[in-house]
Amino acid sequence: METKNTWETYDEKQLKEVDVFAREYMDFLDNGKTERECIDTIVNQIEKAGYKELGALIKDKSALKCGDKVYSVWMNKSIVMFQIGEKAMAEGMNILGAHIDSPRLDVKQNPMYEEGGFAYLDTHYYGGVKKYQWVTIPLAIHGVIIKKDGTTVEVNIGENEDDPVFFVSDLLIHLAQEQLEKKAAKVIEGEALDIVIGNKPLVIDKENKKKKDSEKDDEADQAGKDAVKNNILSILKESYDIEEEDFISAELEVVPAGKAREAGFDRSMILSYGQDDRVCAFSSLKAMLEIGKTDRTACCILVDKEEIGSVGATGMQSKFFENAVAEVMNLTGEYSELNVRRCLSASCMLSSDVSSAFDPSYASSFDKKNVAYLGGGMVFNKFTGSRGKSGSNDANAEYIAHIRAIFEKESVNFQTAELGKVDLGGGGTIAYILALYGMNVIDSGVAVLNMHAPWEATSKADVYETKRGYVAFLENADL
Repeated sequence: METKNTWETYDEKQLKEVDVFAREYMDFLDNGKTERECIDTIVNQIEKAGYKELGALIKDKSALKCGDKVYSVWMNKSIVMFQIGEKAMAEGMNILGAHIDSPRLDVKQNPMYEEGGFAYLDTHYYGGVKKYQWVTIPLAIHGVIIKKDGTTVEVNIGENEDDPVFFVSDLLIHLAQEQLEKKAAKVIEGEALDIVIGNKPLVIDKENKKKKDSEKDDEADQAGKDAVKNNILSILKESYDIEEEDFISAELEVVPAGKAREAGFDRSMILSYGQDDRVCAFSSLKAMLEIGKTDRTACCILVDKEEIGSVGATGMQSKFFENAVAEVMNLTGEYSELNVRRCLSASCMLSSDVSSAFDPSYASSFDKKNVAYLGGGMVFNKFTGSRGKSGSNDANAEYIAHIRAIFEKESVNFQTAELGKVDLGGGGTIAYILALYGMNVIDSGVAVLNMHAPWEATSKADVYETKRGYVAFLENADL
């Protein structure tokens, strides 16, 4: 089946809608470069749309009815939203599930050191990255530092035009003969991904220095030993009132600096950091905000830790989602352990995650008959996994036929794909975790070029079409 170019199907009105939606999406990317920032942005939007916080409803013993909207945030990194439907929740929900974490560099707990006149922050890369892609590009630092007294210090440095940026250095080409003989995986080692944060030593005024020298002050000696590092510490103390030991309880993420940009003379694409998988998270969020009353309860899960196996308290393998479902069913008057199980097993889900886009420059890595094309519309992956479908969810044919019928009815442009050639491809989503409940699940989302690189590319048309597909699914799925 030949993939048609979605752009060709749009009239003037839709073309304008595509551009408006793309601008909203790019703004979301700019304001949500970490999980915490995404959650803050999402909560602000959904509360304006009438969503109520689950914990407050539980405390007030509020009853939920059809049309009510409720959300629950877990540890400021994951969120689940519900819009109560006409039917009992025990008959199942329609669920969209995406992740809001992306590959990056994480600052270690004891990160600061000085070497050769430079101050550095030691990092540990997060998720699957080509390490050589992260050198010599402008980097920003986002995150939080939690002090011993519980005070939260928010950090966002490198995004404003007058902010400093940071970088990982690389060996100059003139001396790189041995480096270039290494395999790509070894050209840049993980321990070499330390970011340069300063080069100027701490300066002590003469009067203060005389006093310190006369008192043989240890601080004066230290200023000379690690003068560049100490200058950075003095800046951090002045700007954020933090000490070096506060890094122990910090979560700082190093990401590419800069805003999302339109790409191509025709402005048909979006180039940005973090589109895997915030493109599906944003499309899912907007679908939840766009739907009217539904027969089945609509649900959207946006989670952390997918890039490292969906582990931890904020990953999809955590029980936070199941617990939230139980609490919501309790407020609808349906709760029992059996009803929770019935609800989850009867649900339909789209595991909303990205797929690899065909890249003509690396055509040999793809099966051209079974690959997603940029501009080809929303993508479905019957299975992911790697080599022999290992570790994948493999959607049932009956469920796929049901989705096809919905999309044909709503005129949603879509394509089907696999993640590369059989012996080359590999990848996963949260689909297999939700499938453990016995529900119908299929992977679906947006095709991405440069996936997991610091800057990824998507088609505006695909982003818009995916949102349309999610709306159609939430309003019509009922297998």
